[in-house]
Amino acid sequence: MENSTRKPVPQNKTWIKVAIAALFIGTLLAFFSLGGEQHLSLESINNNRDNLLAYTENNYVFSIFLGVLIYTASTAFSIPGATLLSLTVGFLFGRWVGSAMILVAATLGATLVFLAARYLFADAARQKLNSGMAAKLINGFGDNAFNYLLFLRLVPLFPFWLVNLAPAFTSIKLRTYVTGTAIGILPGCFVFANLGQSLAGIDSLDQLVSADTLLAFALLGLFALLPVIVKKFRKTV
Repeated sequence: MENSTRKPVPQNKTWIKVAIAALFIGTLLAFFSLGGEQHLSLESINNNRDNLLAYTENNYVFSIFLGVLIYTASTAFSIPGATLLSLTVGFLFGRWVGSAMILVAATLGATLVFLAARYLFADAARQKLNSGMAAKLINGFGDNAFNYLLFLRLVPLFPFWLVNLAPAFTSIKLRTYVTGTAIGILPGCFVFANLGQSLAGIDSLDQLVSADTLLAFALLGLFALLPVIVKKFRKTV
């Protein structure tokens, strides 16, 4: 006979869940209510480019720390504007330092989302992500989690925030998640940091990535998914 009793959730854990949820919701509400989307715009960055460059030059080490902190927070809280932040980091710090900053910050932010979802919101999120696009995304981790995650990072078929969140409800290990995320986003980090060096000449974010670049990402993604395809083919033979 199935035991219908459940262990009560510790009170301190409940408060942690409430606090984290309030932090996420409060941050997003504050961002939009304070006009964050207006400040985080291409026009705003270009209008303040000289001030940003001067501050970065005079406070270089602190600016690196601050840039990583802002980018990590924007990723962790799924605040829109990651593309513009990547361009700005590349503009201020160059392709090499900028790429390293984006890589560290984006990986750290994605990992924070992963940990929060897995250990704090697992039950509620599983109920919400049991159908549709999210369910298909989660099911794909069954065969080869690392290669599948690598494919999803290289080829932007799904929103970045969803790829951050969905693996938390699979059996993927934290080390695999962090490694797959870092390797998968590395090409994009370099591309956008490199584009950022010509930020002043960019009029729209819609035409940033060329068809050749997208094709290269797609080919890299297919290469990452090749072991999964071979494994499924062997099962059918």
